[in-house]
Amino acid sequence: MTQRTRNWLLLAPAGTWFLVMLIVPLTVVLIYSFGERATAGGYSPAFTFEQYANLPARWAAFKNTMVLAPVGTLAALLIAYPVAYFLAVRVSPKWKTILLVLVIVPFWTSILIRSYAWIFLLGGRGIPALLEWIGIEGVRLINTPFSVLIGIIYGYLPLMVFPIYVNLERLDKRLLEASSDLGAKPWRTFIQITLPMSIPGIATGCMLVFILLMGEFLIPALLGGGKVFFVGNALVDLFLQSRNWPYGSAVAVTLVVVMLITVTIYMRLIKRLGAHREDVSLM
Repeated sequence: MTQRTRNWLLLAPAGTWFLVMLIVPLTVVLIYSFGERATAGGYSPAFTFEQYANLPARWAAFKNTMVLAPVGTLAALLIAYPVAYFLAVRVSPKWKTILLVLVIVPFWTSILIRSYAWIFLLGGRGIPALLEWIGIEGVRLINTPFSVLIGIIYGYLPLMVFPIYVNLERLDKRLLEASSDLGAKPWRTFIQITLPMSIPGIATGCMLVFILLMGEFLIPALLGGGKVFFVGNALVDLFLQSRNWPYGSAVAVTLVVVMLITVTIYMRLIKRLGAHREDVSLM
């Protein structure tokens, strides 16, 4: 058996899984997107661009997704990085495991239950009632983009913390000691050593959170109260309620294309940033 044949045999299981679970479903969705809605709902074979021409009707869902998903990802990064840095660099080993467990504890509870908890906290009897008690009246938090943003940050924060933590945990502490011995201030050590070497963890965490947020529908449905729609909510409506499968497929294909373009641009920026930081650190 040649090396090439052996490589193909090793790749065959993963390749078959990739083909059956990703390529085939996406191909079916692409074909459906050029069809028409049947009389009783579903799919009727055709070849038309009518579904794509109707995409502006779902502009609000795309706008909310393309605004809140990046903002939520950035906010999660700004919160997660100090937490991951503290756990990886500053915490003693005996406390590290306990604090890591506390970070992952929310994942032990259903996102549905956690979202309902936020409904109470952001509702009229929660934080607004507390603000009214101290003299700040007329504050509305639930069923707003802000409430959805809070929900997605809370729900996806652990997915941002752990990749960054793992990356920082592998950081050679001797580099930090050498920088300090050479007279560099802590902020300069962070900018020239810690931050550049943590870029892979940042990239992984941002990709995990951003891709999942682009398809999110539960948190906007609960905390948005039907007023803040994501593309995921539009897809649920089109496939399960309106049963307009061709239109839903067109929306899904457009979402995939937008995600591919966004992720490609992001990864190129991360790569250039990593190369730039490496050049600066070598100077």
